[in-house]
Amino acid sequence: MNVVFEALVKNSDDGGWFIELKDTVDGRIAVCKDLNEFEKKIEELGNDYGGRVDEVKWISHENLSPQNEQKLRVAMMAYHEKYKDQLDDKEK
Repeated sequence: MNVVFEALVKNSDDGGWFIELKDTVDGRIAVCKDLNEFEKKIEELGNDYGGRVDEVKWISHENLSPQNEQKLRVAMMAYHEKYKDQLDDKEK
């Protein structure tokens, strides 16, 4: 069984963005207001599968503003830079 999560990025009511993280195996949805919360939820949901997550499909909601899409990209680049060494080790 492939463990696939979907990360749907949407505009929030306060003008920012949030991620609806969906476990496609059982349909659970977790709402993540930032990438730190997203990381925790991925780990939490992934624990049900022995920590194995095969894929995360990123999806932008049709109404996601270009500004919020750019903010998310910048946040993801900063996150990647912060954890670059750990991420590189996992890819090996």
